Amino acid sequence: MVAVDPTWINGISYDGAELRRVQAMGVMSDGTALGARGGVLPGSGGLAVSVAGTAITVGSGTAWVYRSGQGVYGVSLNSGASATLNAAHATLPRIDLVYLRVWDNSVDASGLNTADAVYLPGTASSTPAAPTPAGTQIYLPLATISVPASGGGSPSVNNIVAKTVAAGGILPDPSAAGYYVGQYRDDGTGLQRYDGTAWGYVQPLGVGRVLWGRKTANTARASTITITADPHMSLSVVPGTYAIDAMVLYAGDSTNELRLGWIAPAGTTGAWWPDAQDPSAAGFAALPRWGAVTDIGTSMQQIGAIGTNNTLACRIVGTATVTTAGTLALAWAQSVSGATATTLFAHSHLRLQRVS
Repeated sequence: MVAVDPTWINGISYDGAELRRVQAMGVMSDGTALGARGGVLPGSGGLAVSVAGTAITVGSGTAWVYRSGQGVYGVSLNSGASATLNAAHATLPRIDLVYLRVWDNSVDASGLNTADAVYLPGTASSTPAAPTPAGTQIYLPLATISVPASGGGSPSVNNIVAKTVAAGGILPDPSAAGYYVGQYRDDGTGLQRYDGTAWGYVQPLGVGRVLWGRKTANTARASTITITADPHMSLSVVPGTYAIDAMVLYAGDSTNELRLGWIAPAGTTGAWWPDAQDPSAAGFAALPRWGAVTDIGTSMQQIGAIGTNNTLACRIVGTATVTTAGTLALAWAQSVSGATATTLFAHSHLRLQRVS
């Protein structure tokens, strides 16, 4: 057995490594016995990187910087930092890195005990990759900067700094690894819980939840009979059964008309019925579409149109049983390919309610 120094006992002297390792108990684990997840606090916006011309700016902020065996270093960059972007290569792109570095002489023999943001230019290449800080550096990546070849446009920034929370907190990270039963994360769609094997959604994505997609702009399609997902009526779904309710406002030439269908995750089954104008119907006749109930994803339905200046409505109802998470989208094209576009109008919508 090897005795150690417990904290908060009078008369005991502690070194930095001891305190940092104990301090890691207050930070989300990285799945190792003495580890921690470094990063900034969610919602703080701290240490954000931006580029204007050749000026790189790192905003102020605080972060935990983790180093294996050394615990977590708490860093507060009170006034931010700045650097100058290296000139672009004549013919090749590159990716640069901005990171938060801690100099700890007892660990890296740097002769320094401080912290600051560092700009590390990458190597120009036809297949560029972000550089990795060399040696024993203690650091937290903040952002990458994609620098196109000279004359190829402006550099772009990808802020990649990790988010961390207190032990047991909810990580806003869809790629966060699961380490223990009862761990939670937010994947941007809903709350997920780790059961020791896999992540699964909890009640916010459960029975009764309503998903809604409304067209915020018109979409026109011409010279195509291949259905593709509508850009506004595409919804992320998890396994379950959903009641479908949609309203489609549209107009098209009576020759080209409208073709409706679905794009769904593999294995999706169900049925649907579009209550709309029959194809090739001249005028506003009320012709019910009997028998237009088909399996989701296996067939399409042709819907009538009577001219590009005549807006019609189609009401769609149905059910979809999803077995694999993915996107369920109302998809459409023309029934007959033609240069006169068929248009789906703003305020059309798709509503899914999970029923089981």
